[in-house]
Amino acid sequence: MKRIAVFEKVSFAQFRKDWELFEAGKPEEEVRRIYDAIQLPRRATAGSAGYDFYAPCALSVAVGKEKLIPTGIRAKIETGYVLILFPRSSLGFKYRFQLDNTAGIIDSDYYHAQNEGHILCKMINDSREGKEVCIPAGSGMVQGLFLPFGITEDDEAEAVRTGGFGSTTQNN
Repeated sequence: MKRIAVFEKVSFAQFRKDWELFEAGKPEEEVRRIYDAIQLPRRATAGSAGYDFYAPCALSVAVGKEKLIPTGIRAKIETGYVLILFPRSSLGFKYRFQLDNTAGIIDSDYYHAQNEGHILCKMINDSREGKEVCIPAGSGMVQGLFLPFGITEDDEAEAVRTGGFGSTTQNN
């Protein structure tokens, strides 16, 4: 198997900034405690394709509600590969808990974005059975797969990423 990426934590300053989008006004020492406990994504077994991303704190999402969750994680990915995020299948089956954009695409140049390549997951509870989603701190919430990709023979993309979500279409 080819090794093509490394997971790292973003800086505490970046995590703190993005945490305000999730839960504004939380005392810095509590945010620091959450940050210090963040686990890097990992595969559960030698045969697993997906890397589990873990909830940075206990999460609860009511039916029909969504949350933008800062993972505290960034991925340094070799050119020619992409990290695609999906909800953990158990959460999808039990609750219809899903990424709001259906799948997260983490490009290799996202690592150099202004937000340090911080991977944020906007999750929605689309339960049809009225079930609130509760995920304990440190439990898996999404999984990521690294995949190779190709480009067209006439591709001439030369723009350099600066921003995060939706920024690549602003370069055109």
